[in-house]
Amino acid sequence: MPELVLVTGGSGYIAGWTIAELLRRGYDVRTTVRSPAREQSVTAAVSSAVDPAGRLSFAVADLTADAGWEAALKDVDHVLHVASPLGLSSDGPVALVATARDGTLRVLRAATAAGVRRVVMTSAANAASPSSYATEGITDETLWTDPSDPTLIPYRRSKTLAERAAWDFMESYDGPTELATVLPGAVFGPVLTADTTGSVGIVARMITGGMAGIPRIGLEIVDVRDLVDVHILAMTSPAAAGQRFLATGEFQWMADMARTLRDGLGEHGGRVPTREVPDFVIRLLARFRDPSLREITPALGRRNRHSTEKARTLLGWQPRPARQTVLDCAESLIARGAV
Repeated sequence: MPELVLVTGGSGYIAGWTIAELLRRGYDVRTTVRSPAREQSVTAAVSSAVDPAGRLSFAVADLTADAGWEAALKDVDHVLHVASPLGLSSDGPVALVATARDGTLRVLRAATAAGVRRVVMTSAANAASPSSYATEGITDETLWTDPSDPTLIPYRRSKTLAERAAWDFMESYDGPTELATVLPGAVFGPVLTADTTGSVGIVARMITGGMAGIPRIGLEIVDVRDLVDVHILAMTSPAAAGQRFLATGEFQWMADMARTLRDGLGEHGGRVPTREVPDFVIRLLARFRDPSLREITPALGRRNRHSTEKARTLLGWQPRPARQTVLDCAESLIARGAV
């Protein structure tokens, strides 16, 4: 019998690709959705990449409530907990942290009660970063972001505290279930549907001319397909138990991404901006005109990078070049009519 893997948050960008790749590799998959109304769209998205062939099932469960998680974990062999609340401080920083942390603990309690073999949790590279974005250098999984730093944006704090809670839970747990965590950088790559969210929206805005200029922000770009691969490697490799794995990919400034799109998309790249906006202009706009920009101002000029040596050495992970990821992302957005 094929192994059964639970993927949390099936309607998400990363989850969709995770489901598709697990099915392609012969696993049975169950995924959680907050409402049965989402099942059809998830099935349609996954079917654009692979035929589910009756091996995809659904469970209704929400990270904010206990109901449904026991049923979701019944007969499950592994869990890939990729679901996480997204948002900026306008969504409520306290609520964002609580949802991420408490949701993770709900998944772990249900998983350990069901005796699953391993849980792989999606954290974030910014949970293993210097608190100051201005710090330069290369860091690895041994570093933890300081969640008490008052300058941290809520998203960074939520990812750090959620992962911390997971490891603290496992320290007091005595049973067969194992935990590994994956800490990705900025996730790009092809989309399964025209409904784009998260970092992929940056590429969409560049293509459509939705950006008047390019902020001086650097991203460690990881392809969503490579991110799925490292999750599955962390799920199956004996060496991965009890480990954190950075999965950040190649560093590029957003201006580099813009040049890649201008040069690589032909007529579709004509509206991509090339002018880089000075840092002080972004800060002024954030202060007086667009409060949403306050979330990105700490990242202006950031040069800190992360080492992926551990994932490469222990798991044999090999991410693809950032240029390919960015172009594949843009071309899929165009092909699916998302831009």
